[in-house]
Amino acid sequence: MKTNMEDIDKLIKETLTEEESKFYDELDEQNVFQMLGGLFKGKNSWIMYVMNFMTLVFFGAFIFCVIKFFDTENTNELIKWAVGGVISLLAVSMLKMFAWMQMDKNALLREIKRLEIQVSSLSGKMS
Repeated sequence: MKTNMEDIDKLIKETLTEEESKFYDELDEQNVFQMLGGLFKGKNSWIMYVMNFMTLVFFGAFIFCVIKFFDTENTNELIKWAVGGVISLLAVSMLKMFAWMQMDKNALLREIKRLEIQVSSLSGKMS
């Protein structure tokens, strides 16, 4: 299958202009670290900075709750700190889920752009 994909990529690059070919190369698959870096580029990068800051805040709150949980002996206090720790971990999880969904969205957009280039290339060959 890989050679088939390489053949298709080669065929597409032959039909594209030099500028389009460079753009097509930029749309290649990314590893996880490149995807993470891609979250901090574009119009909405500021929200990722805010989300990561809030993740650190909630993780700090979790650590604080854990320390207080093991430091108290009153049952009511134990319940309060445990609930606070669980809520903090839930918040961290939700923020991480948001980041992973953004990475998935960026990957889908990249694939859609690749498809658009392929369709444009094939329609140019047919005319």
